[in-house]
Amino acid sequence: MNSSTATLVLTSVLRVMRPLARLLIRHGVAYPAFAQALKSEFLAAAQQELRERGMAQTDSALSLLSGVHRRDVRSLTRGAASEPAVEPQQPLGLAAQVAARWMHEAEYLDAEGRPRVLPRSSPGFDKLVAEVSQDVRPRAVLDEMLRLGVVSLDPNEGLVSLKAEGFAPRHGLTEMSWVYADNLHDHAAAAGLNLMGERNFLEQSIFVDEITPHSVEQLHIAAKQAWLKAFKSVMQEAQTRFDTDAREAPVEQRNQRARFGVYFYSQDQEPRS
Repeated sequence: MNSSTATLVLTSVLRVMRPLARLLIRHGVAYPAFAQALKSEFLAAAQQELRERGMAQTDSALSLLSGVHRRDVRSLTRGAASEPAVEPQQPLGLAAQVAARWMHEAEYLDAEGRPRVLPRSSPGFDKLVAEVSQDVRPRAVLDEMLRLGVVSLDPNEGLVSLKAEGFAPRHGLTEMSWVYADNLHDHAAAAGLNLMGERNFLEQSIFVDEITPHSVEQLHIAAKQAWLKAFKSVMQEAQTRFDTDAREAPVEQRNQRARFGVYFYSQDQEPRS
């Protein structure tokens, strides 16, 4: 990579970093702590690059490619520091799968294709959970979905309702941070591979300026309506592909994952010079 290309990529990444830096500062993470933590990410990226090139992952090669000092390479790749401080967690996995099946299977939809209100016990919510997994009690799944705020329970009637046609928990920074990291990681990964010319992922957006705050609000409403339509269509296809592959494809071939998303953003326009 020549210096002009490196400068161009660095400039682009720094623009992406601005909202991330604001998030870090807002939550008390200053530059020194971030820079120290970033070493392990540069090392992981260097390891992946060397692996894809079929090259040996020596300390010298990792240090040269990542710019991380060899002393830090040794400590981060061999010591306890090489282990993540917080193990990756997937607390939303089972609850999200239950919500997805609820929005997809005809048995759980009304005449207009919307998720039905289900009785708490079989053949309602309990049956739905059992179709996804029999390793976790339906009551535990219900408690988690209640905590996340994606379902409501009428204790008198014993009825469970799915609150929205989507799965975007808003209860607590912990849950939202997992969603934030997963979504931004995959968006950045798709855009990065496209920029490097290695893939051709869908990664598009619509931009408009010189509009009023009222028009921004109307656009936001239109975007959310478009998302609901796209969500239902893509979710149905995703569930169909998942069920088909589970029946017909051997385990070793089911080694891919995919994510589809959408975003909307607005801000005050900088005055013209």
